[in-house]
Formats: sequence, C-alpha cells, structure tokens
Amino acid sequence: MALSSIPDAETCVSVVAHALEGIEARPVIPREIQDILGITATERHRWLKDGRLPSAGTRTVKLNGRAKKITFHVFDPELVRELLSRDAIVDWREEDAAAAAENKRRAAWARALKRKEKSSSPAVATDESPEEAARHLLKGWDEFERDGLLR
Repeated sequence: MALSSIPDAETCVSVVAHALEGIEARPVIPREIQDILGITATERHRWLKDGRLPSAGTRTVKLNGRAKKITFHVFDPELVRELLSRDAIVDWREEDAAAAAENKRRAAWARALKRKEKSSSPAVATDESPEEAARHLLKGWDEFERDGLLR
C-alpha cells in the first residue's frame, strides 16, 4: 500500500486481525489434518473408523457448482497438538504393520490348511480358526483333551 493511504492500511490491519481472532480454536478439516500429521487419506479413514483419531463432529457444506452437499469429519486442534507432541502417528503405523503381518500369517496358515484338507481325507471345519483347525490334525490330541489336562 502507498504511504499516502495509511488510514486504509490501518483499516486493513484491523480487518485481518479481527478475522484471525480465535482461529487457533477452529476445527481442523480432513485435508488440513492430513497435511499437519503427514498421513494419507486411507490412514485417516482407518484411524477414524477404529477410534484412534476421534472426530470433533461433522460439517456439511454445499460447494459451488455441485448439486449435492458433502459431509466430512472435523477434528479438535488440541487433539492435533497432542498427537504431534507424543508422536502417536509412528506408534499407530507400527501397530498397523504388526496387524497386517499377523493377518498375512493367518491367511497363509488358512491357505496351507485348505491345501492340506484337499490332499488328505480328514475334514476340517471351515468356521474354525487356524489354531483350532490345526489341533484336529495332531495325532493323539483327542485323548489329551479328553483327559482334561488343559483345564
């Protein structure tokens, strides 16, 4: 702005200052939380679904040029500060990696049992977990269970 318009500059500063009042307490929208925490949309959805990333509510808006309204979750800025300070995202990613590895292990075990079931005659119930199904394949297990040694 030109020096000759100092009253205009002061007016502009006061308008901007007024607009910025309380901005630190406004809810964080999904795209912003992804940028701030450095997470993907998939991680945000997964963590929102399982409760690790609690929502502060939802907002519904109608964008210009669109017929439908969109609804999205917003997040508390204090929660974002806390997550950043305790580095929870790293822990959550490690937990997710461990869970994925466990799921892969279980799926591989289930596939191996299915192959074993096809090649041998003893039938294994399909609604059992891999550990329960493996128990029936062990010789002498029925007698061991009957004796009640695990109770």
